[in-house]
Amino acid sequence: MGSMENSNKDLKGQIPELKEENVIVFQFNDQLGEFEELEIEESFSLHELLDPDFILLFVDPHNFRVWVWQGSNTTTRMKFISAKLAPSIRDRHGIAFKITAADEGNEPLAFKIMVGLEAPKDEEQVQTGPSYEGTKEDLELIQSLSRERILLILEKTELPDGYERKMVLVKNTLYGYKEYERNYLGSVIKEKKLFPLDEDVPDGTYLVESYIPRMLFSFNNVVLTEFLKKLD
Repeated sequence: MGSMENSNKDLKGQIPELKEENVIVFQFNDQLGEFEELEIEESFSLHELLDPDFILLFVDPHNFRVWVWQGSNTTTRMKFISAKLAPSIRDRHGIAFKITAADEGNEPLAFKIMVGLEAPKDEEQVQTGPSYEGTKEDLELIQSLSRERILLILEKTELPDGYERKMVLVKNTLYGYKEYERNYLGSVIKEKKLFPLDEDVPDGTYLVESYIPRMLFSFNNVVLTEFLKKLD
């Protein structure tokens, strides 16, 4: 028994204690078209970095999350390029980290807790699964999808091989979807565009021929429905 206790003591001395990793913050540089890591002092509150003109990327190793926070004054082009760059930064820290976009004024509670805008909930109240209870906050999240946010959601959903996206249905609004190439900083990037279909559609039932519908669920609700078409 004594030898077992001694061996446990030896092992404790050999195994280093795990230190909690701090959140790493990057700021999008619009002129360079890339993210730059910021040096943050330990005493500095992360929410003080939030500025309407900035796009910031937070790597939260403790919760295995990457947040792309978008200020209200940032442009669609900035949001698009930063969304394209986010996976490459995520992969440096953990390919299993989940990337989530957060718009200024519409930040999820988990983001507010991370940057210090909200106090953590008691463990008994923390949601452990994607259950939907019809709360006001859940409804606001589902109903506040701007076109930029829809494009970011679509950017994270890979298309099946041999298919292209043609239309997107969000609530009662049907959008057309197009991709086109443009030159930016000497390189060709693909830009995505959503545009509402303004034509009046007669009442009645419709069979969507030649298209395959694909639905995206969140909190047991359909967030949007894509209409995919098989490539010739």
